[in-house]
Amino acid sequence: MKLLLEIKRYKLLLLFLLTVVIGCNDAIKKENIIVSETSRTEYLPYYNEESFTPNWLTPGSKEEQGFHKIPDFNLVNQLGEPVTLQTFDDKIYVTDFFFTICPGICPQMTDNMYKLQEEFKDDTDVLLLSHSVMPSTDTVSALKEYAEIHDVIDNKWHLVTGDKNEIYELGRDHYFVENDLGVPKNIDDFLHTENFLLIDKNKHIRGIYNGLNRASIAQLITDINALQIE
Repeated sequence: MKLLLEIKRYKLLLLFLLTVVIGCNDAIKKENIIVSETSRTEYLPYYNEESFTPNWLTPGSKEEQGFHKIPDFNLVNQLGEPVTLQTFDDKIYVTDFFFTICPGICPQMTDNMYKLQEEFKDDTDVLLLSHSVMPSTDTVSALKEYAEIHDVIDNKWHLVTGDKNEIYELGRDHYFVENDLGVPKNIDDFLHTENFLLIDKNKHIRGIYNGLNRASIAQLITDINALQIE
């Protein structure tokens, strides 16, 4: 009889301990949910000059609204259609500078732009923009042929040509894509860079990436996703 009582007490003790453990686990889960729901998302930095020193601004603030933005432009894509800043209204976009007969870095950059195209193929919030730095030879027909060879999706990825002065001014004075700090350049100095730039829906620069580097492209994809939930 005494043995049966001890066994019963032992079972009750185990049941009590099990109830306590389950209750603690539920409390921890609830606490974690609360922390997750109330944690502040970290914003991507903003950039406004060629050294690419990060500026930590709050989206929507007065400081952010008056910060450096990409100005309007007037270019033409592989379809012969005009491409302006309005083409990217309410869009996130990634931009670079290339030319179709480039034998060096451009093929790899194009391959990585293609990876971005495939990653965000069904995402209407994300577009791609590649500027030709040899607009005299990269005509609309040349861009169209290049687009077909590289499976470019029209109106998802714009390959653009236009006035050389405008393209070079955009690259050097507004996107800051060249890293030769303090070295003056003019229109006769060839613009050639492996950099990709991430531009937000308000036309601010939010990231710079090495278009030849796999890890950098992976970070770019991560940052695009982060930008979408700001």
